[in-house]
Amino acid sequence: MPESLDELVSLMDLEELEVGLYRGRQPATGMQRAFGGQVLSQALVACGRTVEPDRIPHSVHAYFLLPGSTDAPILYDVQNIRDGGSFSFRRVEARQHGKVIFYLTTSCHGVEQGFEHADPAPDGVPAPDDCPRLADLMAELSGRPAERWEREWGALDVRYVGDSRPGGRLVDPRHPARAQVWVRTAGTLPDDPALHRAVLAYASDLTLLGVSTVPHGVVIGSKRLQAASIDHAMWFHRPIRVDDWILYDQVSPSAAGGRGMSSGRLFADGVLGASVAQEGLIRPVEPR
Repeated sequence: MPESLDELVSLMDLEELEVGLYRGRQPATGMQRAFGGQVLSQALVACGRTVEPDRIPHSVHAYFLLPGSTDAPILYDVQNIRDGGSFSFRRVEARQHGKVIFYLTTSCHGVEQGFEHADPAPDGVPAPDDCPRLADLMAELSGRPAERWEREWGALDVRYVGDSRPGGRLVDPRHPARAQVWVRTAGTLPDDPALHRAVLAYASDLTLLGVSTVPHGVVIGSKRLQAASIDHAMWFHRPIRVDDWILYDQVSPSAAGGRGMSSGRLFADGVLGASVAQEGLIRPVEPR
C-alpha cells in the first residue's frame, strides 16, 4: 500500500496503452498481495476514461477472483457495454501475469434533478481529534508495531471511533458487529471529482471486512485468520471530498460458512455521500 498521498495519487494516473486498455502501477511495498482497494480504484479510473465527462459512476459491482501480486503492473481492459440516452455501462477486466484477477461492472449517469432524501448521520459521534489513530489500535490488537501500520496506511488519516466489542461504545444487541471510523487523506487533493471518487473507493475497502470479525476476538492481519475480499459494491449518491473528514459507519449483519458480510455508509458534513457492501472470506486458522 502507498506510504504517502502523492504515491496514492500517482497510482490513479493510469497509462493508456490503446483505446480502452490501461496499465496501473504498483506502490513501493513489502506486501506480496495487492490491496483490493487499489485494484478497485484503478479499475474505476479506467472506466471513467471511457465515458463522457458528464456521466458519473453511481453504481459499482466488483469481484476479486485471484490475489493480485505487487511485482508487476495490472492491465485494465474496459469493455463498452452500452451508451444509452441516460446511462452508460462498462465492464472492466483486470489482468496480471496472463490471468484475470478482477471484474468490475459500472453504471454511469448524467446529473439530474429529482426527489431527494437521505438517512441522517449517527448521533453522538466524537470528533476525529478525540479518537485514537487506527494504527495505534491495530498495534495494540495485533501485537505489530504502530509504525508498520502507519507505513501501510500513510496516504490516509484514520481515527477509530469505536466498535461493538464488550465494553465498546457501540454495543447494541441489534448489531453484534458494528464499527465506526473517521477517514480522510493525509493532505489536500486537487479539485478533481473523479480522483475523489477513486480515492473514496480505495478507502472504502480498508476497514469494512474487519467489521465482520469484531465479535470474534480476531482482527484482519492476525495469524489466527485467513481473510480476503470476495466482492465489493458501492453506490455514489452525492459528491464527496475525501480530503475532509468522512464518517464511515459500518455494520456486519451476518457471518456464516467462513464468510462475513458487511455494509457501510460514508457521511461528509453529516450528509450521506456513498453506501458500500462487501462479502469476504474470514476463515479461522488453528494455531500451529
